[in-house]
Amino acid sequence: MKLTYNLEKGKKAYFLFVKGDLIGDEVGPQLVEFVSDAVNEKIKNFVVDLSEVRYISSSGIGLLITMLTKMRNVGGEVYLTSPSEHVKKLLIITKLNNIFTVFDSVEETKKKFS
Repeated sequence: MKLTYNLEKGKKAYFLFVKGDLIGDEVGPQLVEFVSDAVNEKIKNFVVDLSEVRYISSSGIGLLITMLTKMRNVGGEVYLTSPSEHVKKLLIITKLNNIFTVFDSVEETKKKFS
């Protein structure tokens, strides 16, 4: 399933809502560019909603790590929200759950950054 996305810019965080398969295809560089935009606008928090992501490939994992690295290089952070059971298992297997802060819901992160 092709990846689609929607970006919501807040005062303290950017919220990226992705839907489909996160495979790091031609959309990947565009998603990384959103992180660069946040950095340029002095936004230190970037939230990726995974509730509608059904599959993440190794390239998709690389994409998330690239986004995280860009934010951490300027003292920022990337947060993941609402992963499906399948994606939660992947985060645990790859130990990314120890690298990323994962929230259960977007509402929870919105409260944190509003």
